[in-house]
Amino acid sequence: MLFWIVAAALTAAVVLLIVPPLLRKPEGAAEERAAYDLEVYRDQLGELERDQGRGLISEAQAAAARAEIGRRMLAIADRGKGAAKDGAKGKKPAARAPRSAMALAALLAVLLPLGTLAVYGKLGRPELPAQPLASRNLDHERGGPPKNVLAAMDKLKAQLAETPDDPQGWAILGQAYAKMGRLPEAADALGKAVALAGDDLELLGSYGEVLISANGGTVPDEARKTFDRVLARDPTEPRARFYAALARFQAGDSKDALERWSALLAESHADAPWVPIVRTQIAEAAKALNLDPAKVTPEPLPAQQQPPVAQNQGQGQNQGEGQAEGEDQQQMIRGMVDGLAARLEANPDDVDGWLRLSRSYGVMGESAKAIDAARKARERAPQRPDVLVAYASALLSAEPRSSKPGPMPEEAVASLRQALAAEPDNRDALWLLGLNAAGVGQTAEATDLWTRLLAQFKPEEPEYTLIRARLESLKAGG
Repeated sequence: MLFWIVAAALTAAVVLLIVPPLLRKPEGAAEERAAYDLEVYRDQLGELERDQGRGLISEAQAAAARAEIGRRMLAIADRGKGAAKDGAKGKKPAARAPRSAMALAALLAVLLPLGTLAVYGKLGRPELPAQPLASRNLDHERGGPPKNVLAAMDKLKAQLAETPDDPQGWAILGQAYAKMGRLPEAADALGKAVALAGDDLELLGSYGEVLISANGGTVPDEARKTFDRVLARDPTEPRARFYAALARFQAGDSKDALERWSALLAESHADAPWVPIVRTQIAEAAKALNLDPAKVTPEPLPAQQQPPVAQNQGQGQNQGEGQAEGEDQQQMIRGMVDGLAARLEANPDDVDGWLRLSRSYGVMGESAKAIDAARKARERAPQRPDVLVAYASALLSAEPRSSKPGPMPEEAVASLRQALAAEPDNRDALWLLGLNAAGVGQTAEATDLWTRLLAQFKPEEPEYTLIRARLESLKAGG
């Protein structure tokens, strides 16, 4: 009986939350709508003036559009005057809600309780007795492995205790632990399997991946050596090539990592499942080396065509597998980034690690985390120009995009000026500070900064042409 009382009270509370707002008509809705429409038309007039100033529309087109917007604004003003006259004469609009809202409120007041009762009568089982905690299978409820699987694993462990030289048994046990998320135990079991059968490339690859997962996404030295062993026997194995490059990148050798990932991408087919993540890592390594990712990212080989029979037999399955692989790639990227973040929390003095984490968050579109990571790098190396520029870049990346130039955030400008004071020839600081000066109309300062930057490039370099064009635009008043 207590259950039904509580259920009825909750249903009544929901009805009281939903129905009363439908019966009320908000006061001043028409006035607020008119004010909103007028503000929209004012914005349209401002946008019209900007388009005309940029030469996007002619004077005749601007005049016609301006007249139409003015006509609509006058119509709104006339409606407002009419409402004001009605108010002066004592005419007050009825505060009742529209009939449709009243009908909907009545319908909801009836259907919500009846629908709730019908659904519970179909799916609920109030006659079931209470289940004491001790009698419940919590592992099964939490998605844990069934008892028969745990029993089989216990039996396998007992067999391995008697015959510890069974590589296949250790491999099966390690893979089972990995699926359960017990990564340290999985790494231990697979390590024993590798020690007994080190020539199995698939086993070596699985062992290396588990070591990385157990280490929070960072490639430990043992995993790097494992993948190097794979490459010594099969230099084309893509998983080993990817993680071997990742190990170099995390160790700070961005150039070697970029070369390895670029070679892997160039030798992979466009529909290979690892291509998207390799592209992402190439972009990150290129940014670490101050290179344009578009210029250093090679094109993969043409996509492989599946046999028609395979396509017809498993089209839906392949689509599901492709989607799962894409999700696995995203999870892999997230795992790497989270692993780097966890490692930095344990070792917060790694300035270059904070910079890599900031760039990773930036690539993933998480601006707030990118700023926080760059700030932590600046706190530990407040005089390093590259750190100061990275912090300013993270702040600028979080700013909303706008076609109209304007001032940069003061904190970003201060960080760039500090970087330029520490390194007067810093190219990034000269360029960004020049953009800020040009955006606020300080032409002399922008000219000085970009002239200093131009002197660092040769006339045949594309950067020279870009900066020269900007300087000429400043002289022309643009």
